[in-house]
Amino acid sequence: MPTRTARTAWNGGLNDGSGQVELSSSKVGTYDVSFPKRAADEAGGSTSPEELIAAAHSACYAMQFSAVLGEAGGTVEALDVKADVSLGPDSAGGFKLTGIALTVHGEVTGIDEATFLKAAEDAKATCPVSKALTGVDITLDATFEQ
Repeated sequence: MPTRTARTAWNGGLNDGSGQVELSSSKVGTYDVSFPKRAADEAGGSTSPEELIAAAHSACYAMQFSAVLGEAGGTVEALDVKADVSLGPDSAGGFKLTGIALTVHGEVTGIDEATFLKAAEDAKATCPVSKALTGVDITLDATFEQ
């Protein structure tokens, strides 16, 4: 399996500096980052590590869930996966990820709701990004549609 790469060029201090994150492997884009925008309610055209983790987690979970559903005999018509990643103060100092809320709505045929819900939990436990983030509380809200 390949290694994927991103890089960040940063200038200045935490509160007065800014940078750009480049998705180097895919070459799909370069995105602005800054701590004040990271900590603000409105991102103002900048991304953040939390948003990039949310993107990675939602994509990884969708792939893993699709695989688990297929192994359970289901046929995935559509999955809509959202990941909300929260940043907050760390009692040890600085900041930490305080939680990740995964929400999935799935339209799947060939299985019942109980099988769908079990597969949703199994996918959360076996998704590589979930495994990498075991130090963060990850919740799951799964909705089954036929």
